[in-house]
Amino acid sequence: MITIKETTREDLENVRRLWADGDVMRFVGFPDGLHETEKAMQQWLAELTAARPVQNHFSIYENGTFCGEAGDGLSREQESAWLDIKLFPAARGRGIATQAVSYAMEEAFRNGAKTVWVDPDPQNVKAIALYERLGFHQKEMPAHVIALGEDPARNIYFERSKE
Repeated sequence: MITIKETTREDLENVRRLWADGDVMRFVGFPDGLHETEKAMQQWLAELTAARPVQNHFSIYENGTFCGEAGDGLSREQESAWLDIKLFPAARGRGIATQAVSYAMEEAFRNGAKTVWVDPDPQNVKAIALYERLGFHQKEMPAHVIALGEDPARNIYFERSKE
């Protein structure tokens, strides 16, 4: 059974362990993992909690075992939200990502997004296939996404409308 829930203090050590895994983080620019202190993780969670529902982070469990994370962040001005997912290798290829991205997407739409977007690394072919299966279409990266620091020379932009 898959459980997707808002991340709380009880999930922080699991998220920190996920981020420290180089295999998990290689496509987001941290091939050796991202190593955060407990204090930094608590600060991150406090900022995230204050930003809800514009920004959300979800912890994913399968039968009580932590599998990964998903999230979304809404730009009210653009009525558009980014989506993100990271899973431990053992959780991949079993439909968990489909459920988690779908969940984050529905939350973003519920909170006011008219479109959602992702920008996977072109070498992350499994992620690209997932997004295409979920109805995302490749488009030119818009200026408001580039302004967030996303790089059209490094990532492929995919978008899906609420309709």
